[in-house]
Amino acid sequence: MSKVQGGMKCVKYLLFVFNFIFWLSGLLVLGVGLWLRFDQHTVDLLTGDGAPDTFFIAVYILLGAGGLMMIVGFFGCFGAVRESQCLLASFFACLLIIFGAEITAGVFGFMNREEITEEVKRFYNYSVDENNPNGTAIAILYHNTDCFAAIQEFFEKKLYIIGYIGIGIAGVMILGMVFSMVLCCAIRNTREVI
Repeated sequence: MSKVQGGMKCVKYLLFVFNFIFWLSGLLVLGVGLWLRFDQHTVDLLTGDGAPDTFFIAVYILLGAGGLMMIVGFFGCFGAVRESQCLLASFFACLLIIFGAEITAGVFGFMNREEITEEVKRFYNYSVDENNPNGTAIAILYHNTDCFAAIQEFFEKKLYIIGYIGIGIAGVMILGMVFSMVLCCAIRNTREVI
């Protein structure tokens, strides 16, 4: 039997829907990470000598984030349905940690965007170098995905779109944290009344 009544019941179901979408998003992030890690064209392009290590680091971060999002989404869904203060508090804490990590990663990426661009350009120049035995194959793969000017354009123009998406996700996460705390307090108040 449900412990919360009225408006809190609505918050409970909103939190459940939010967490289910969050869980599905984690599944999607995990899928993209696995695709980037095991896609043969991407792996061939970025495993040669002099390849930037940051790509695979980013892929592993994606994999970890996707798995964590799925676990956190499960905590939120199950905590909302069972009206468990412990799971809802765990959900809030996990969201807070993810929120902090997202802010940190966003600031780091924004502050180091020139350095990241230069690293990708250096690798591109190295791959076209005639002294590199794999240079021709790597250069062809690079030209198939795009050229030197497109790398610069991506980091100058498209990176802001990623930032705006990150801000939107952060807003949704704040909403999830508010819902979880409201529901957790409502459950505690209901138990005190009974």
